[in-house]
Amino acid sequence: MTENIHQTAIVEKGAKLGQGVSIGPYCVVGPNVTLGDNVTLKSHVVIDGHTTIGEGTIIYPFASIGSPPQDLKYRGEASQLIIGKNNTIREHVTMNPGTEGGGMKTIVGDNCLFMAGAHVAHDCIVGNRVILANNAALGGHVTVGDHVLLGGLSAVHQFVRIGSYAVIGGMSGVLDDVIPFGRAKGEKAHLAGLNLVGLERGGFAKDQIKKLQKAFNQIFISEDGTLNERLEAVEKENKDNDMIMQIIRFAEGKDKFGLCQPKKMKAA
Repeated sequence: MTENIHQTAIVEKGAKLGQGVSIGPYCVVGPNVTLGDNVTLKSHVVIDGHTTIGEGTIIYPFASIGSPPQDLKYRGEASQLIIGKNNTIREHVTMNPGTEGGGMKTIVGDNCLFMAGAHVAHDCIVGNRVILANNAALGGHVTVGDHVLLGGLSAVHQFVRIGSYAVIGGMSGVLDDVIPFGRAKGEKAHLAGLNLVGLERGGFAKDQIKKLQKAFNQIFISEDGTLNERLEAVEKENKDNDMIMQIIRFAEGKDKFGLCQPKKMKAA
């Protein structure tokens, strides 16, 4: 069967549907939408704009995907929302396309889970195997690496970067860039260490994690010299260590905001 479309669904002329697409009751699919093979829209799903959804993705009721960005500078430009393969998008999730001021594209990778109420704003770039828990929100222009977990009710400020394998605690407000493999938490999120649980689950060797922990301590816990001086020293010692160099390169790439830092302890 090429497609399975419920009689109450509206699929506008021009929409492109792959093999095995299933569109449930009361869904609306716009004229510039492309649905890959075996995409499933459960019911009451709205897909609008110049939106492409990769094969095997499942979208649950009342999700709004591809509607105009919540950006007052948006003037109706034909920007895109590109969603990869095998994603799960739960109830009431919202995702918006890009804007002229941000490259015209919002991009979501493969094998991600967006729990109920999560939001991906305009011009975001989201990696593979990312999880946004319930009501987690990404502001515009946010970049999220692979294997990142954002806890429920967390919010990431626009233009902030979240490195691969980072974890953000629930109810955290992220105002600065979070390094790869980092763990951030708190109302105004601070760097609370490495994502050790995520590293272990990711199959990283204990020796790798131990070296990463040493580098983390040298960069963020030591009080010798400036942050840039500590980064340079760690780089000289670890040029052949890919994991540590990911942190170094990420730190060197800071632009709009500084790095999320450990919470400073008050003197007794």
